[in-house]
Amino acid sequence: MSKLTILKVESNHEDLHKLIQRLDEDLLERYPADEIYLVDFSNPKVKEMFFAVVYVDEKPVACGGLRPIGAEEMELKRFYVDSSYRRQGIAVNLLSFLEEEASKRGVVRIKLETGAAQPEAIALYTRRGYEPIERFGEYEHDENSLCYGKKLSLLI
Repeated sequence: MSKLTILKVESNHEDLHKLIQRLDEDLLERYPADEIYLVDFSNPKVKEMFFAVVYVDEKPVACGGLRPIGAEEMELKRFYVDSSYRRQGIAVNLLSFLEEEASKRGVVRIKLETGAAQPEAIALYTRRGYEPIERFGEYEHDENSLCYGKKLSLLI
């Protein structure tokens, strides 16, 4: 059986950037470039974000991040699993890890944005308790954005 490890990483981590590059390539196959919401890693606010990378047998295969929206909300960003490692529970493990980390930080709700060209992502999020919400923030006027949210259980 393969060994799965999830590590918290800094925003400048090499494996994180390689995975995000693959995510961006995947998104460009699905959407026009002007409909892709990137993270500007040169923005000092990126330091407020929390990132994780998933390794299978020491190979980086997935990533995700959380961006603070306010004191009690975070946005799921740059969530990606390499296509050859999908349907193995990696996304569920990573999403659970990020939700637990958010909850430990006092976050009570996670929001996210995705699009209709990512049915596998929509299926994952809805299976994990995310429900459709009003578009928010930079997605507010983007009719192609689908937004979801989930209220987190408090950790005791």
